[in-house]
Amino acid sequence: MRVSKNVRIVPVPEDEPMRPQQTNIYVVGEGEVLTIDSGEAIDKFRWMLRGYLAAIEKSEIGVAAITHHHYDHSGNLIEAHEALKAEVAVPSNGVNLLKGRLPKEGVRTIEDGTVLNLDGGVRVQVIGTPGHSVDSLCYYIEEDGVLFTGDTLLGVGTTTVGDIGSYRASLRRLLDLPNLKVICPGHGPLVEDARERLEMYVQHREMREEQIVGALRAKGRRTSWEIMLELYPEIDKRLRRAADGNVRAHLEALKKSGAVRERRGARKKRQAEVVQRERVKQRERNKLIRQAKRYEREAQKRAIAMQENPPNELWARPPEYELLQDPD
Repeated sequence: MRVSKNVRIVPVPEDEPMRPQQTNIYVVGEGEVLTIDSGEAIDKFRWMLRGYLAAIEKSEIGVAAITHHHYDHSGNLIEAHEALKAEVAVPSNGVNLLKGRLPKEGVRTIEDGTVLNLDGGVRVQVIGTPGHSVDSLCYYIEEDGVLFTGDTLLGVGTTTVGDIGSYRASLRRLLDLPNLKVICPGHGPLVEDARERLEMYVQHREMREEQIVGALRAKGRRTSWEIMLELYPEIDKRLRRAADGNVRAHLEALKKSGAVRERRGARKKRQAEVVQRERVKQRERNKLIRQAKRYEREAQKRAIAMQENPPNELWARPPEYELLQDPD
């Protein structure tokens, strides 16, 4: 689907609450295109991108860039380089966070202020927007008024935040962009009311901080989890830890400002032998999971091969037919 003169979106349907509605891959420019994020390292993302490029674009990837290191945005970088021959572009401060996900060659680093000049004069500005993650980047095509936000801003709901102070500064910086028309988020539908949504995000974080302060004022010392349950009474239970993370990020900012004091917790002490046993069990589970995935891929290939070839496994000599007379 075309977003603007220079931008297309490849939406991949999702059913996970942390990825509302869809995960988006973006294709920018013509000829050797730029892709922004390429999804998780599973078949539905690989085949969606390959199929779209082959059937619709009839083009190749020149550069595969990501908005941040999280696996659902960076899992296919090796695939993009090895299978699609793309150069890989990653945040300079995210390289250490991408262990095992980068090809051995063909990697370049980008950062705040980098400009990607594409064929046809398309100019893509790279903007550092830490907050959701330390290495979060946004991409902006001023000519089209199109901003790619990854998880800094979603198409539905709000995002998780690691550092509230950095995140607020990032949102305000995006509000100052000239000619901003549409936001292309990492998950969810396109955002047509770009500035209004950014303002809503700023106001939402201010509201959450006020609610957290109010909760502490009303009931005294509390854990972040207790505050989360009060602030998010109807949240999908699968999102509780993410919401707790946002509450803790606000509390950390309030602590830095001197408004809140933390009474340090005490971690559970665990015997070294127990920890080691659990690690061994987890390695065994991971090995079985990898093996099961390999079997699944092999089964899928066999199923495809069976559709493409005659059923020789059934027949030593298949039946043959000849015409005796033309049917009436």
